[in-house]
Amino acid sequence: MDLFHFDPNQLFGFLLTLMRVSVLLFLLPFFGGTLLPNAVKAALCFIIALAIYPMLSFPGTLMPANPWMLILMFLGEVILGLLLNILVSFLFAAVQSAGAIMGFSMGFTLMNSIDPMTGASESGLGHLMNQVTTMLFLSLNGHLVLIGALAQSFRLVTPGGLLINPVLGEHLIAFSSQIFVMALKIAAPIMASIFMVDLALALVARAAPQMNVLFVGFPLKIGVGFLFMTLVFAAMALYVGRFLDELIPMYTLVLKASG
Repeated sequence: MDLFHFDPNQLFGFLLTLMRVSVLLFLLPFFGGTLLPNAVKAALCFIIALAIYPMLSFPGTLMPANPWMLILMFLGEVILGLLLNILVSFLFAAVQSAGAIMGFSMGFTLMNSIDPMTGASESGLGHLMNQVTTMLFLSLNGHLVLIGALAQSFRLVTPGGLLINPVLGEHLIAFSSQIFVMALKIAAPIMASIFMVDLALALVARAAPQMNVLFVGFPLKIGVGFLFMTLVFAAMALYVGRFLDELIPMYTLVLKASG
């Protein structure tokens, strides 16, 4: 007689759901960064898995009986999380590249700092642009887009059904080509203003050779650069909003290609 009406398939289905949620959230930015303690992230994954299990879950029959197949399934979940993380990283890579270009133009090449999310060294302006982009990303509900991608993965990619194919590589290469273009668009006001300052200083040095142009040029370029950064911050909201509008189709194409 079954006293508790225990169904092993329901337990296995919840474990598969918890594995998908925990792996993807630990690899996605903002949710899996080093700023949050591991206990908080584990509790968040467990709560989200409990919340979505009645509506988004996998059948327990997908649980493999062989432990080696279970390890391969877990590795597939890790690769899927890395794919979703790469798409978001394109935005922050473009912003950091734009900050490096602006810092080089303004003379801040020797000022570097450590990114708390990745641990990599970046320029001071790159770090500032990264923090501004993070606040814009969260204020424009970018974290909800990531959770939406997590929900789409339940419908398009089953556990152990990840497929690495040339179509997926083509999509990633096409999306990665936006990094340099977006970096140039963000840094364009600073580059144009600094170029005009250098041109004006060259004319002044030509007209008055006795004037110390280098002594005047460094603070002048820094001041003009910070003045035109107001235009960059105003345009950043537009760039982040457009990226979020394109991010949802990106996730759909990548999940369909990998599934």
